[in-house]
Amino acid sequence: MSEACRANRRALGSHVPPVGRGRVAAWALWDSGATGVNAIVTTFGFNIYLISEVGKGLPGPTTPESWLGRAVLVAGIAVALLAPVTGVMVDAAYRRRRALAALTGAVVVLTASMTFIKPDYHYLWIGLALLACTAACMDLATVPYNAMLRQLSTPTTSGRISGFGLAAGFFGSVVLLLLVFVGFKSGSGDTLGLLGIPNSDGKPDRYAVLVAAAWFVIFALPLLLTVKSPPHDGTPAVGFFGAYRRLWTEVVGEWRRDRNVVYYLLSSAVFRDGLTGISIFGPVVGVSVYGLAPTSVPLFGAGAFTIAALGAALGGMLDDRIGSKRVIVGSLAAMVAVGITLMFLSGPLAFWICGLTLCLFVGPTQSASRNLMLRISADGKEGVAFGLYTTTGRAAHVLSPWLFSMFIDIFATTRAGLGGLCTVLAIGLVGMMLVKVPARR
Repeated sequence: MSEACRANRRALGSHVPPVGRGRVAAWALWDSGATGVNAIVTTFGFNIYLISEVGKGLPGPTTPESWLGRAVLVAGIAVALLAPVTGVMVDAAYRRRRALAALTGAVVVLTASMTFIKPDYHYLWIGLALLACTAACMDLATVPYNAMLRQLSTPTTSGRISGFGLAAGFFGSVVLLLLVFVGFKSGSGDTLGLLGIPNSDGKPDRYAVLVAAAWFVIFALPLLLTVKSPPHDGTPAVGFFGAYRRLWTEVVGEWRRDRNVVYYLLSSAVFRDGLTGISIFGPVVGVSVYGLAPTSVPLFGAGAFTIAALGAALGGMLDDRIGSKRVIVGSLAAMVAVGITLMFLSGPLAFWICGLTLCLFVGPTQSASRNLMLRISADGKEGVAFGLYTTTGRAAHVLSPWLFSMFIDIFATTRAGLGGLCTVLAIGLVGMMLVKVPARR
């Protein structure tokens, strides 16, 4: 990064007035709503309903799980194609709230529409389409959302604010998961939960998505209503193809300005995929290898989110003290060490201890990763930076599933899949160590 750019950053930190806590809280609340929807729709709820109940009896050789994987793949391709364009379009700060509102509204409508999916395989295709579209819109919404971080922070506070937002998201997921479990799914018999939901026709899961949609509305409104858009700066509107032309110009400019930005995008894509792999395959390994009871998975998930939230909050404060790169490198090194240790242990207790320890370092890594992207991006180019950040993350999304499966096939044991995940994290760690970041001032 040039000295002029560094001077600009120092000037920015000196002259940008602090943002009110209410606006920061509103920004963090959006993350609570978004992460809660992800927990109910793509992690512990609707996705399981699709493959276990809706897809039951599906004719043909292809399983519902396989179709689910294809739907998620299509969503990932869509995000990879559209995220850079979204980033270019929201480079003008006055467009960010508008884009975020549109994508948030789309997620709410799509999530609520899932309540019409009945436990019949004829509904599988529309259910998969709704899930894929919801996942894609949610990922795209993070582009203007992350770009807003600069409007709400200074270089000396962005780490804490980023960590606070991520922690709020984790805590929101815990609360929503517990509400859905206690209200709609606990117990057994003809009715479930404290609300006595009929245990038929998929009603517990179909009602849960309505709660998730309402949850997102409640927690997204403060940001959409209180964080005002800056005035129009005269930036002309950019069309779809014009956005790609500008994107190419921006990428070439970043390569010439500071190649470490490109190096960071690549290395962060790898270790972020490793984090995703842990969240997806961790519960699978816990049940199949370490004897974790399937009924304990939601409880473990709530504990994991809680620990990750604490880690994100602490990591955010540490970020502002020692720098994002050190937080990322230290967290990744700890995760690789814990993952390798877990490979040589057995039993549910070992999985609980090591699994929650891994989660302690997930939050700081995610928070610092987002903050470092903000710190090294050029002023006024946050939209492009986070568009590329999202795109590269999606492009690397095949690494964890591939190495997880390959290690299992090579060593003929599911336990070896952990080695594949640790390998992804280790590659990202090495790449991150080679990235040069500006000296902290």
